Amino acid sequence: MAHFAKISEENEVLQVLSMEDVHTADSEGVETESIGQQYLETHNNWPAHLWIQTSYNTHLNQHILGGTPFRGNYASVGYEWDQANNIFWPAKPYASWVKNTTTASWESPIGAAPELTEEEAAANKRYYWNEANQSWDLTDPVA
Repeated sequence: MAHFAKISEENEVLQVLSMEDVHTADSEGVETESIGQQYLETHNNWPAHLWIQTSYNTHLNQHILGGTPFRGNYASVGYEWDQANNIFWPAKPYASWVKNTTTASWESPIGAAPELTEEEAAANKRYYWNEANQSWDLTDPVA
């Protein structure tokens, strides 16, 4: 099964479709993105270059079945297509966060949240990103 993201001229994912591999295969049975794009243009009245193939099995630049990751993340509606990095990006969680192209994920400008101590974990505390202070803040669980 092949999956394609329909993107806008502004590179926003508008829709994700799946289709039988027969619609993406050449005469020798080799799956080719351009064949799928042409099929989708013909049958969906949307330009071929705005259909980008995506992998259902890729998340955070890892293939969940151990294969080769493809385009960083499986596309979803609202994601951004980044042609320069060949990655589908989810929405940016905070204005200050930056792209990590190795993991196909957003990161805070100061890195990951600190590790919880055993006591903090036992008390169900969590770190949350404080955009105003550009810091990871520890919070008590919500009652």
